[in-house]
Amino acid sequence: MSERAKVLVKEPIADAGVDLLRERFEVEVGTDWDAGELAGRIADFDGILIRSVTKLDAGLIERAQRLRVIGRAGTGIDNVDVEAATKRGIVVANAPEANSIAAAEHTLALMLALCRNVPQAHGSLAGGAWERSSFKGAELYGKTLGVLGFGRIGQLVAQRAIGFDMSVVGYDKFVTAERFRELGVEGVESPEELYSRADFISLHLPKTPETVGIIDAAAIAAMRPGVRIVNCARGELIDLDALGDGLEGGRVAGAALDVFPEEPFTSHPILRRSDVVATPHLGASTEEAQDRAGIVTAEQVTAALSGGVVTTAVNIAAVRPEVMEALAPFVPLCEKLGALAQGLGDGAVGRVEVEFRGRLADADTRILGIAVLAGILKGHTEEAVNLVNAPHLAEQRGIELTETRESSSEDFTELVVVRVHSGDGAVEVAGTGAGPRNAPHLVRVWGDDFFLPFADHLAIFRYADQPGMIGRVGTIFGEEGVNIVSAAVGAETEGDTAVITLTTDNPVNQSTIDRILELDGFAVGRAVSI
Repeated sequence: MSERAKVLVKEPIADAGVDLLRERFEVEVGTDWDAGELAGRIADFDGILIRSVTKLDAGLIERAQRLRVIGRAGTGIDNVDVEAATKRGIVVANAPEANSIAAAEHTLALMLALCRNVPQAHGSLAGGAWERSSFKGAELYGKTLGVLGFGRIGQLVAQRAIGFDMSVVGYDKFVTAERFRELGVEGVESPEELYSRADFISLHLPKTPETVGIIDAAAIAAMRPGVRIVNCARGELIDLDALGDGLEGGRVAGAALDVFPEEPFTSHPILRRSDVVATPHLGASTEEAQDRAGIVTAEQVTAALSGGVVTTAVNIAAVRPEVMEALAPFVPLCEKLGALAQGLGDGAVGRVEVEFRGRLADADTRILGIAVLAGILKGHTEEAVNLVNAPHLAEQRGIELTETRESSSEDFTELVVVRVHSGDGAVEVAGTGAGPRNAPHLVRVWGDDFFLPFADHLAIFRYADQPGMIGRVGTIFGEEGVNIVSAAVGAETEGDTAVITLTTDNPVNQSTIDRILELDGFAVGRAVSI
């Protein structure tokens, strides 16, 4: 009989989670171990289960020669060196949806506390006053809630708000109109439209360069007078100075905040305002959520050590090793093609088509289709996107994936074609691997052919095919301090326009793109960072 795997439970989880592990493995509970004891004994374990306190850095992971799985009982994985674990072939799994219900309920709790002045009235009563007339509030009934970001938590908030007989409008460019309708929510075309219609606004966006400070002075100016803002998502989404000005000027009637740009957050003047309700990042702090996180993570550790499917792995998908070895070079290509096609499109993504040509037509390409979805979604969801959860996140947003195969490919041994349908049209891009390591190369955009190594930052223009046009792009880029790394031009076989694709050292600002589009002969331009 083979020796049972050993699992270390380094931080407290629900008893049910520990019991589940003990059914299959030898379990040691080391919740009182200090860092030195952990470093000295981690080499004895095949699995480890942690929460947020234990730091598993590269040095500690290197000591863990038997380790096969790290379970994080919660959402964030900032305390785990995922890259070091991946290099060692260690699965890192978390519990990304364990706190969704808690976060949604806390959002509603803050909304109710805000509009009924609950904390202020309690403080007054505890101070010996009986001031009924000082705390007249507002009802949720009949009001319009704007949900900015419509992932799992945003959807749960919308469902609960409908239970209060609120009308709900939502904005998320990755959620289809059909998905909004299924949940009884009206999808809108822009944040500005949501601002103009909502009495309450609840934020459920990830932190990305595009969303940091999304609630700024301009956004607040576009909101209905008397709006109330609730943020249980990311503190960086709100410009607190702009919010303070909005509260002071009366356009914003109140704000409820559970998250802040830096935490702990205890001395900012906004916390002392009577029209602000604040809590110290309690969105996930329920017994049920923490118990759920422990049980879910124990299930994932069990799956990893017993050959099952690890559905919440953040670094390794459930793919046969030999298949992954053959397709690994094409995973980053597919992610980049998905991100580029999304960045070039308009509106919510509804359908994604992936065509595999050449030798890829005979392979089990499911992981590559998933990689395309991951590229489309990364940076645009509340959850961190990976090759495991991308299909689930796409399904939540009503995004359909279809794959086709064609064994012939005239110009390339392997070719991947991605079409993303969004808004009223579709964007098609194509790529291949080149060189001894199959480095990702872009070979088609907007119907024109290229051969250009992928980079993190691209700018693409369609323009009249006439002398001097490329030089004008270079001149403006130079004036704006944008360094061009490489460029390729593809001309239409029929017609009088051409497309140029440039790669740059840094992201290209929209203002730079706008300057070029103001020139005669430039029809379309986009900057995409992937």
